[in-house]
Amino acid sequence: MTADPQIPAVAIHRLGHCYPGGRKQPPRVALNGIDLLIPQGAFFVLTGPNGSGKSTLFRILCGLARPSTGTIHLHGHDLIATPNAARASMGVVFQKPALDKHLTVMENFRIHADLHAIPGHLFAQRVRDALPWSDLGERLGERVETLSGGLARQAELVKVLLHEPRLLLLDEPTVGLDPGGRLAFMATLQRLQKKRGVTILMTSHIFAEAEKADLVAILRQGQLLAADSPARLSARLGQELLVIQGEDLQTMAKALTDLPGLAVQLQNHELRVRGENLLQIMATLLKDHRERIHTLAIKQPSLEDLYIHLTGRALTLDEEECR
Repeated sequence: MTADPQIPAVAIHRLGHCYPGGRKQPPRVALNGIDLLIPQGAFFVLTGPNGSGKSTLFRILCGLARPSTGTIHLHGHDLIATPNAARASMGVVFQKPALDKHLTVMENFRIHADLHAIPGHLFAQRVRDALPWSDLGERLGERVETLSGGLARQAELVKVLLHEPRLLLLDEPTVGLDPGGRLAFMATLQRLQKKRGVTILMTSHIFAEAEKADLVAILRQGQLLAADSPARLSARLGQELLVIQGEDLQTMAKALTDLPGLAVQLQNHELRVRGENLLQIMATLLKDHRERIHTLAIKQPSLEDLYIHLTGRALTLDEEECR
């Protein structure tokens, strides 16, 4: 039966999750009252630093953990009350590889097809359909352990698409890929989304990847900071941003704070300035503080800039990940 396009692919309401504490540790709140609606066919990226709650939310969506509070509906089905119906149209790519590296690519595909009771003629057709958008055409008979990281990720994606899920969940799928591999994998996801109309929900701590999505949600310490399209989120900071790196930034910050119409933020060895007449501000800084300035540039605000604005801190990768 065709799904009603008006029903969201994912509807999360007041979702909370708390891990119990130990003998000397209090309970830890991993998610705190999350509300999200993801329309069918959207490319949605859930981003934020390690420890923000992304992995916890992903585990709950996959049915690997039960939330403490709140509800999740997938295509209108309650994930807690009717898990089989909710997960019937789901495909999952985990952060850690789920392929048997000692088997060939095709053998891995056949195992997945058997698990989903896909008939032989359909299995053959779906593998053929995947070859034009993947680079696996000449590698189907090779063992997975011989593939590069990028090709192994493509094989994971082909495998999970064999049963034609309407909702694709991917947990940090580009981890371990080089920059070229990340770009190629993201381009593959975008082509599949456009061609098949599949809804993609992907977690990533790389804000540059989130820039390519239709919708983005930013988490920090279990709180939802913002959710919208990348363009609308970045537009919250205005049109341009002046970023200065150098020495004695406090002196420059104090001088700029006295000027009207500027928003000045000093953190993590960077001075960030928003407002009008940034070229004039740049010229003034070069005139008065050239010897202290290492770099300065005017740039369009990014999602990472928004994160820094909302939290007062840069994105870090060494925070402890919520379980």
